[in-house]
Amino acid sequence: MNTETKLPSRLHHTAYVTNDMEATRKFYEEVIGLPLIATWSEGDDLFGARRIYCHCFFGLGDGGALAFFQFAHPEDQEQFGPKMPFSPFHHIALNVDAETQNGIEERLKAAGYREPESYVLEHGYCRSVYATDPNGMIVEFTLDAPNAAEINKTRLAHAHQELARWLSGDHTSNNTYR
Repeated sequence: MNTETKLPSRLHHTAYVTNDMEATRKFYEEVIGLPLIATWSEGDDLFGARRIYCHCFFGLGDGGALAFFQFAHPEDQEQFGPKMPFSPFHHIALNVDAETQNGIEERLKAAGYREPESYVLEHGYCRSVYATDPNGMIVEFTLDAPNAAEINKTRLAHAHQELARWLSGDHTSNNTYR
């Protein structure tokens, strides 16, 4: 990587489509605790047709957001709608502190979320609480290990050689933190 290249400062937002904006709002605002910070009702000429949609943003602590679209017309909803395969390898991960993670975990349990809709993985370098939202999207709430800075420094120093090793066929785990 060119060290002179200026990196983006933060995630502004990531966007998804929902079939049920109210269920999505309830999950993110009431269960997870992300405030609804903006609702835009819009219409644009996109991809050869007039698209009418609602666009809602749920705030993150750094000023970024998770955003969701719901279309007014069923044909747009079908074309652009959520097609989330259930896979733990397709998700968004949000960094949290211990208090926030504990609160999310308690609210998920109180709302009736159990495996496979919600589960915990101890990765060693972090502890992750996973939850499936009303659209089938998996959201991970990640608490870094206390020595995350040291771990990240080691991973950075060896990132390219570890990738080359793995690509060459040596799939031995290098996670010594579990």
